Amino acid sequence: MTLRRRRLEGADDAALLAAGAEGYSVFYGRHAPVLLGWLRKRTGQAELAADVAAETFARALEGRASFDPARGDGRSWLFGIARNVLARSLHRGRVEEDARRRLGMEPLQLDDASLLAIDEGEGPAIALLSSLPPEQVHAITGRVLEDQDYEDLAAGLACSESVIRKRVSRGLGAIRDAMEAPR
Repeated sequence: MTLRRRRLEGADDAALLAAGAEGYSVFYGRHAPVLLGWLRKRTGQAELAADVAAETFARALEGRASFDPARGDGRSWLFGIARNVLARSLHRGRVEEDARRRLGMEPLQLDDASLLAIDEGEGPAIALLSSLPPEQVHAITGRVLEDQDYEDLAAGLACSESVIRKRVSRGLGAIRDAMEAPR
């Protein structure tokens, strides 16, 4: 791993989005497993989830200059794009491919192992999720993977919104730290 790549691995999302192709590659690697898992839960199909994720990342690549960290973090921005791509794709009855075509990206060709990995939710972030304390697992699963509001989660888990926010923040921080730790 190059020194530049190591520095990028520790950078925040705003820096990654501004850092060109190598920075975007790190951004993709950081968020793809969780996004694929989230899309898989919503679509019920690994191939559809992968297609929507590909279009989402293509749109994020095109629009990375418009990312404003003052309005939220990179993951929230990316998931907002994914929600829009998924909603439009479901409404039209097909996955949109506009951004991928503009960027000259080939359609995804997934082998059986890739489809199985998506179906089983494999990925470093998902695997690390199970190592967290149960209260953080519930909070992250509800907020990130199931897209529940903090208020609804707090009511369901019989605690305050601020407690849920802290659990999500601490859990995601622990996952991020574990993923960034030298191996």
